Amino acid sequence: MNLAERDTDLRELMDDPDCDPVALAATLERFDLVNRAIGGWGRVWKRGIRPRLRSLGRPARVLDVGSGGGDVVARLATWAERDGLDVHWLGIDPDPRALEVARTRESARVSFAATDAAGLRAAGETFDLVLSNHVLHHLDADELAGFAADTRALSTGSVMHADIERSPLAYALYGIGITALERGTFLRTDGLRSIRRSYRAPELEAALGSPWRVASPAPFRLLAVADA
Repeated sequence: MNLAERDTDLRELMDDPDCDPVALAATLERFDLVNRAIGGWGRVWKRGIRPRLRSLGRPARVLDVGSGGGDVVARLATWAERDGLDVHWLGIDPDPRALEVARTRESARVSFAATDAAGLRAAGETFDLVLSNHVLHHLDADELAGFAADTRALSTGSVMHADIERSPLAYALYGIGITALERGTFLRTDGLRSIRRSYRAPELEAALGSPWRVASPAPFRLLAVADA
């Protein structure tokens, strides 16, 4: 497998509007386990999100763009409550199939809506922090530029976009490690395709341009950050 360059011609099964709805729902639900294991959000929470929210000294609003099945934003909300932070979390996704799964994770502090970053920007919405998980590798160059601009416009503080870092080792380890969870889902096929579509840190930093900076908060993970 040649991973020297991004394979942007690949399409993930779950992006097909006619894909198996049962397998899609199972994939979205099981992403929770995958993201817990390899997402690196614990470190991002402790070193990036929590300090920013705590420094506000007031209730905060956080937006998760392309929230999928809602597991990341629901977990962040749990950590915020544990750490005594008053935060309302909004996850947005234009795909009704994803929202059906995400809304099983709604709570008094977590809600979901069928829209996208451009729609919220047009509506004049703003948030103290904007984030996403596994969105960037889905976008072409023009979509990436628009997404970066829209999410920065939505934030009065910081923007954090997390994604996979492409590497042969990540590809090999994921292919082995996902075996126990893949049955009845798209996790194996789509995960491997995601790695092939994903960036390396210098590539992503160049694609986003100033003022974005890209770090690696965990093995095989990238975090693109910009301040409003």
